[in-house]
Amino acid sequence: MNTVNIMIVGVGGQGTLLASRILGNAILSLGYDVKVSEVHGMSQRGGSVVTYVKYGEKVYSPIIDKGEADIILAFEQLEALRALPYLKMGGKMIANTQKINPMPVITGAASYPESIIDTLDAKIDLCALDALALAKEAGNVKAVNVVLMGVMAKNTDIPYETWINAVRECVPAKFLDANLRAFDAGYHYTSEA
Repeated sequence: MNTVNIMIVGVGGQGTLLASRILGNAILSLGYDVKVSEVHGMSQRGGSVVTYVKYGEKVYSPIIDKGEADIILAFEQLEALRALPYLKMGGKMIANTQKINPMPVITGAASYPESIIDTLDAKIDLCALDALALAKEAGNVKAVNVVLMGVMAKNTDIPYETWINAVRECVPAKFLDANLRAFDAGYHYTSEA
């Protein structure tokens, strides 16, 4: 099998690290070689967080270079735009439509770019959705990450039950029910477009 390259990008506090644990758990349970590398910006203060996940028969390095990502899972619009150069030709991006203002926007030194989703949609295979709304419906606004994992799961050849088992393994018991609902909301999401 060819190596599969997945990038998870977001802002500190959005649960990108839990998402990478769920993904790694699912892949490991199928017997693949998995490498994960996490790059933290100022993750405690809303800075960029990037996780590289590579899997296949044998993986030697976790780093994903520009133009190599098969899938980019973006938890926030601006992070999706920043990650765009890493998506390979024919790759897929799954992006939350949520906006989280970075520090330069908060301080007034910059403005948040307009029409990011439209720009991305014109260039690539994009699935954009309001994962926050789906997480709220599932009963936990913090489960945006698991909603997005559900959408991504639907776009892989990894069986549904493998994903559910990974969520059960990685999510604390007191949050499990809401996270399972969030995963299903993402897994069964269909675009209106």
